[in-house]
Amino acid sequence: MTKQPTYWAGNLRILRSRKKISQQQLAALLGVNRNKITAQESGKTRNPRLDDLVLISSFFRIDLETFIKADLQQASEEQLLALEAGNTVDLTGRHIRILPITVDSHNEENMEFVPAKARAGYRNGFADPAFIAGLPRFTLPELPRGKTIRMFPISGDSMEPIPDGSHIVAQYLEDWSRLKPDTACILVLGGTEEDIVFKLATNCIKEKGTFLLRSLNPDYTPFEVPVNDVLEIWTFISYLSKVMPEPAAV
Repeated sequence: MTKQPTYWAGNLRILRSRKKISQQQLAALLGVNRNKITAQESGKTRNPRLDDLVLISSFFRIDLETFIKADLQQASEEQLLALEAGNTVDLTGRHIRILPITVDSHNEENMEFVPAKARAGYRNGFADPAFIAGLPRFTLPELPRGKTIRMFPISGDSMEPIPDGSHIVAQYLEDWSRLKPDTACILVLGGTEEDIVFKLATNCIKEKGTFLLRSLNPDYTPFEVPVNDVLEIWTFISYLSKVMPEPAAV
C-alpha cells in the first residue's frame, strides 16, 4: 500500500479556496463526483489514483511533485501567485531570498551605497554578508526609520527627467504581491544582460508570472521580465543628482 501524499489534501483545500470555488464547482469543472473532492481534501482517500492527481494538478497548473511534496501553507503570497501563474517555484528553501544587513554601534541598520564600480558585482554578491559589509555607507535626513534602505546608481536616459548618473535611494520590498501598478523601483535582475534597472514596475505575477517594466521616457518600449529573473526589488524614495535642471520654458 502506498503512503498518502503528505501535503496533497491541504494543498488542494488551499488552492480551491484561493480560486473562490466550492467543492461542487470544482467537481463540475473536473467532471468528477463531489464526494471524490471531499474525500481528497479531508485526507480520507488513502491512495489517490494517479489519474486523479494528474487531473487536479493540471487544472491548477501546478506540477505534480510540488502539489504532493511542498507545503503550500508555508509558501508566501508571492510564491503562490507565481505558482498559480504556471511558473516553477522552488519551495524547498534553497532559493529563499536572504537579505544581509549591517548595523551600527546602536544596533540600527546601516544604509549601504552601491557605487558604480560595485554595480556589476551586486547581483552575485547581494546575498553575501561579506560583500554587503564592504559597501560604503551613507546617511540622509528624513528617511524612514527601521527600514532597509540602499542607494543605487543609474545610467542612461530611459527615466528622464531623472537625469543620467543619478543615485536612487530606495527601500527594500519584501512582499512583491503588494507592489502597486507603475511603482518606481530598482530591480536587481538575474539571467539578463542588465543587472540593475530603474523602472516603473507593475505586478503581473498572477496573470502572467511577470513584472511589466515601463520607462518615464516614452521613447522606450515597455517590456516584461519573468518573476524568476528578479532577485530583489527596492521601491523609490528619492534621488540625488549633480545635474542642474533646465529652466522652465517661458
